[in-house]
Order: sequence, then C-alpha cells, then structure tokens
Amino acid sequence: MGDAGLVAVAAAIAVGLLGIVVPVLPGTVLVAVAALVWAVVEGGQAWLFFAGTAVLLAAGQVAMYLLPGRRMTRAGVRGSTLALGGLLGIVGFFAIPVVGLPLGFVLGVFLTELVRTTGADRARRAWSATVTALKGVGLSVAIEATAALLATGVWVVGALTLR
Repeated sequence: MGDAGLVAVAAAIAVGLLGIVVPVLPGTVLVAVAALVWAVVEGGQAWLFFAGTAVLLAAGQVAMYLLPGRRMTRAGVRGSTLALGGLLGIVGFFAIPVVGLPLGFVLGVFLTELVRTTGADRARRAWSATVTALKGVGLSVAIEATAALLATGVWVVGALTLR
C-alpha cells in the first residue's frame, strides 16, 4: 500500500476514533473496517496485526456493555430505564441535533425513574439513578475509546513494520 493509501486508512481510523465520542459516526466499526481494508490490500503479515486489532476492538465492545451494566444493576437502575432513556435520546437527537442525544437520554432516565419510584424523596432518587446512568455511559465510552486507541496502536505498529 502506498503512502496515499496509508493516509486514507489513517484518516478513516481518526474519523472512527472521533465517532466514539461523537455518537453520529460508527466509531469502532470504522476503525475495524479501515484496518481490514489495510490488511486486504497489504496481505501477508498484515493479517496478524489486523487480528490483534480485531481482538482488542471485540474485547472493548464486550467490556463496554458488561462493566457499566453490572454497576448500574447494583445501583438499582433497571434495563428498561436505560432503554427508555436511550429512546428519548434518539428522539432528542433528531429534535436538537447532536446535543439532543445526551439531553434526551438524561431526561428519559430521570422521567422514567421519577414515574417508577414513590415517596417524598422520589425526585432525589430519580436524579441519583440518572447520575449513575450517566457515569455508566461515560465509563462505556472510556472503555470503547481505550480499546480503539490500543487497536489503533497495533495498526500503527503494523503499518510501520510492514512498510
């Protein structure tokens, strides 16, 4: 692969890394596809580096759902609360581009927990569940970003080694 091809793959990976933080772009998928294209074009030992990239990305995807989910379950945040928060986040994304997604998620989790809980301190408990859900989302993004950065590092080593 020539220099122009490497620059194109690097740009696609950079956009993928950005896509992990900005939920408009398919971040991890873009990183994986860019590394796959590089391995197909490069051939030979590039497949070993692609395998390392793929393993890191897959492990990140598993961890980003398991670890925050377990934490939120222990804190009493239900899966249905997160699903309704996500649904309102999607609606918010289309109503108010980009910032509507997190705003809709927060509002959805808070309202769902407010309706679900009872008692005089229900607003406090609903807000506590919302904060726990936001921390879980932040941890999930951090895990995915770390896995993608490590995978990018594997690709960079491969691209420099096989050059």
